[in-house]
Amino acid sequence: MSDLTPSPVMAQPEPELAAHGLDDAALFDALAAARGRLLGAIGTRIVGSEEVIERMLIGLFARGHCLFIGVPGLAKTLLVSTTAQALGLDFNRIQFTPDLMPADITGTEVLEEDRSTGRREMRFIRGPVFTNLLLADEINRTPPKTQAALLQAMQENEVTAAGRTFKIGAPFLVFATQNPIEQEGTYPLPEAQLDRFMLSVKVSYPTEDEEVEIVERTTTGREVEVKPVLDRELLIQLQGLVRRLPTSKEVHRYCVRLARATRPGPDAPEAVRRWVRWGAGPRASQYLALGARVRAALRGHEVASIEDVQAVAGAVLSHRVLLNFQAEAEGLDVEQVVAQVLAAVPTTR
Repeated sequence: MSDLTPSPVMAQPEPELAAHGLDDAALFDALAAARGRLLGAIGTRIVGSEEVIERMLIGLFARGHCLFIGVPGLAKTLLVSTTAQALGLDFNRIQFTPDLMPADITGTEVLEEDRSTGRREMRFIRGPVFTNLLLADEINRTPPKTQAALLQAMQENEVTAAGRTFKIGAPFLVFATQNPIEQEGTYPLPEAQLDRFMLSVKVSYPTEDEEVEIVERTTTGREVEVKPVLDRELLIQLQGLVRRLPTSKEVHRYCVRLARATRPGPDAPEAVRRWVRWGAGPRASQYLALGARVRAALRGHEVASIEDVQAVAGAVLSHRVLLNFQAEAEGLDVEQVVAQVLAAVPTTR
């Protein structure tokens, strides 16, 4: 049984955990409790998907945006909306369509008139991006121009419109869903957009037993209410804690070697020289280190290990590595190439 499977005790959501002047030791203990309660709340609606949920929690506590990739009908949207309810966060959903405009995401200015004075002035009406957890549903159904409307918000937690900058309150996360780009009516995400996502999470079909349970749960008419199990302020404190946890220079150097190994050049692994057109940038090194640190903390380990880095490497690197035409002609996918990079890079130097 996966260690992500919620125990029977956690089957029903409990009252939310709250922050009351906790020190780092207490926060570290609270992180494990928060993980368990979130798994219990999410498990009331989501069947299986242990690896997907684990990576989502890594992104959540690392303050990293996540891109969920899978065909329609795999409960990607339900997973994100359920998580928002379990966290008690402000939540907005944007359904990306070909006719969606950038202002539909960030907001727009309108002309308002004071009827008593006749004075007119422009007022900015904030768009759905001003929230805590934004679900960008089927993000690749809209052209790159509209996709790019999220760039500043995802990097700077702010939006610039009509010469003014508006801050987005913390916490702020973008969880986006994406259909495979081979499907009709989809647009590939620009590399700059992809690089803003900490993790890309592949969502696959459930097992036969899981699918049977899904059918039994969803065809009875029983409604499941998900209540908040985590205080917003505590979430912010836990997100700050994971960045203060100790780490080793050996782990950091390994993260850098992994990211650099994906870049074509004379010293790159053979798989990269042969099949990669563009490799991961420095942001990948940062996310490898941070993702490993969160993964270790969620398992009760104060210090991240090489194993933690390797566990998150696929999700951090796969959407940052661009394959060449030869790789496509040979039927290779980026996960296979990243796996070969992991095998080629030594854990110590």
